Amino acid sequence: MKLDAKAIRYLTSEDFRVLAGVEAGSRNHEVVPTPLIVQLSGLRGGSGVHRSISVLAKTNLIAKVKNAKYDGYRLAYGGLDYLALNAHQKQKCIYSVGNQIGVGKESDIVVVAHSSGSQRILKIHRLGRISFRTVKTNRDYLRHRNTGSWMYMSRLAAMKEFAFMKALRENGFSVPEPIAQNRHTIVMSLIDAFPLRQISKVPRPAELYSELMDIILELARFGLIHGDFNEFNILIKEEEDPDAKGKAPANVDDENDENIRLVPVLIDFPQMVSIDHANAEMYFDRDVNCIKRYFQRKFHFVSDVPGPSFADAKKNLLKNPGKRLDVEVEASGFSRKMARELEAYMKEVGVDGDAGAPRDDEEEDDDSEEEEDGSEEDHSDDGQPEEETGPSDSLDDSSRRLEELRV
Repeated sequence: MKLDAKAIRYLTSEDFRVLAGVEAGSRNHEVVPTPLIVQLSGLRGGSGVHRSISVLAKTNLIAKVKNAKYDGYRLAYGGLDYLALNAHQKQKCIYSVGNQIGVGKESDIVVVAHSSGSQRILKIHRLGRISFRTVKTNRDYLRHRNTGSWMYMSRLAAMKEFAFMKALRENGFSVPEPIAQNRHTIVMSLIDAFPLRQISKVPRPAELYSELMDIILELARFGLIHGDFNEFNILIKEEEDPDAKGKAPANVDDENDENIRLVPVLIDFPQMVSIDHANAEMYFDRDVNCIKRYFQRKFHFVSDVPGPSFADAKKNLLKNPGKRLDVEVEASGFSRKMARELEAYMKEVGVDGDAGAPRDDEEEDDDSEEEEDGSEEDHSDDGQPEEETGPSDSLDDSSRRLEELRV
């Protein structure tokens, strides 16, 4: 499902009230009855509601369910996207929408802009995309959950990521700046960087490797384990290193490489867990081993020093206690119950981060994508689940100006 904002300019405030009514009804109904939509929209006169329903259905924001026992509609991906986009526009977080620059298994990444002209990233969580795939192999899946599950779980994923990003940013970690969160979406700063997996060489692999291992330990010192720490979810910024000038060896072909400092930036936090989690050691070791394997395969670098162990992390936590960000995030509103629900859902639908994603030489063809309802969407691992594809030079010429829309 690709975000297409062009139809939003034709929607009225009444249309959005009806769309919000369908969303509210989806929490308890797989197919929301038309009379209930009329009631939840709070609009007088059924004819106006039916006109809005017709408009929303034509723009694929809601869908008529075939062979349903009663007359009703369900909320489509696009409908939830428009509700979130409308909320961000009202809060002055987004002024225009540009290109989609990343497609992942669980999210889409779109470049947007503020009214000041500064570019930002809109991340759209799409956990429902995975659940539609697993319906094919697990027919019992939908018997125990209504269609509101993918909306609720995608919202939980956005809430969790926003909460952890905010806590990490406030405590000095190199992460994008979280700006706003609404429903299943997050607005964050755009980082002028590229994912580690797109970088063919680094001037000093040992230095970058050591820094990444230090980040894993520093997260543990604050009570956190990333859970999906790999080349897909680490952005690399290039900064000039003034201390390195004039120190490059004479046999180095490109002195500029020696004057560049690579700064890692962490992204993608829906799978982050507490160091007290029952499977914390497994997640910690997986993070460490992902980096080890990648550096050996891509940069032909193997460290002489064994990677940090979970026992080392626990000792570091006791010797140098920092703020417990896992506790702080829980206190901020993302409860332990929510975390358990999200974790159970992600396991049920087979979400396991990018640790098992195809390697650079094993990537699948992008043309093998299917459409939304009950079928597979675009999971080509050419797409990066986060901002991995880096910044866009400019917004598309056809950027949609949300301020001018009649909403």
